[in-house]
Amino acid sequence: MRQQTDIDRYLENWQDEIESAYLYRALAKAEPQPLLAEVYRRLALTEQRHAQVWEERLKQAGYPLPKRRISWRTRSLAVLAKWFGPQFVLPTINAMEQVDSHSYDTQPETHNTRLPIEERSHARLLEAIARPSQHGLAGNTVAQIEGRHRTAGGNSLRAAVLGASDGLLSNLSLVMGVAGAELTSQSILITGMAGLLAGACSMALGEWLSVQSSRELYERQIAIERREVEEVPEEEEEELALIYQAKGLSEAQAKSLAADMMRNQTTALDTLAREELGIDPEELGGSAWTAAITSFFLFAIGAIIPVAPFIVLTGQPAVYVSLIVSGVGLFLIGAGITLLTGRSVWYSGMRQVLFGFAAAGITFTIGRIIGVTIQ
Repeated sequence: MRQQTDIDRYLENWQDEIESAYLYRALAKAEPQPLLAEVYRRLALTEQRHAQVWEERLKQAGYPLPKRRISWRTRSLAVLAKWFGPQFVLPTINAMEQVDSHSYDTQPETHNTRLPIEERSHARLLEAIARPSQHGLAGNTVAQIEGRHRTAGGNSLRAAVLGASDGLLSNLSLVMGVAGAELTSQSILITGMAGLLAGACSMALGEWLSVQSSRELYERQIAIERREVEEVPEEEEEELALIYQAKGLSEAQAKSLAADMMRNQTTALDTLAREELGIDPEELGGSAWTAAITSFFLFAIGAIIPVAPFIVLTGQPAVYVSLIVSGVGLFLIGAGITLLTGRSVWYSGMRQVLFGFAAAGITFTIGRIIGVTIQ
């Protein structure tokens, strides 16, 4: 029994390592910056060596090595990285790496080996790539990495999944509510389309205001920083040196690097904005219009699903088909959430369906009560 437990653990470790190697190779192919691409390739090689360690353990235990298979979750993340760039999935991968960083600490086979150290090192490195302003990267490396990845604005994948989820859940509840009131199919269709447009416009306006407000705040902060660079360059140089010291450089190295940066005011302002304020001057948090349009369409994609059947059907058949296609949509959204959480597809999908139908059932019941009362 003990040996079988060990074999199961070896298999789990082996699978995790080959999937990590696959994912890092995909990031390396999708990354346009050569330096970052090389970092991902080295991470992939290390994960491949870790997988070989567990292959040897399985062979020593007399267990036949299974055929290599990559999970749909890992393949999906690799495809999304290829389509939208590594920054789209980087927050999700970083979260996965942080969770797994201590997985070898208590396993006896990894004692006196480099596996635990290298796993923790991978987690720190990926954290530095995802949030470079918080770690010991300096100079051009900070500028290159931060300029590339700060545009992700958090977890874009999470925002995409939840945006579509909001649209589907809210409009399904609205459609079922008016269906419960026994309105005509035409009235339900009009109500559903109105809910789609109202919700999508509200989401777009809210996102535009959020991003635009951030941009205006960033512009004001950079203007203040520009004035300080022009009027009190010595103080700004000292601040920059202290920042580099906090990142781990010696006092002499920090002062030398800060002096080099301050020789060019444009470079100095760019560096101070990134290092001191955590702002990418070229992006300023991204485009408010891009954020608004994206939010509009993400919400609309989800919201059209429960409404679409009423375009071609009427009466009870339209309600039943709306529930069926909405259930499929809810399950797919739940499956998409597993890219973020790593939970079972069936668990996440069915949970999403259950919650969605529960909300629809509540609004249907309330709509029926209101409809009967009015009649």
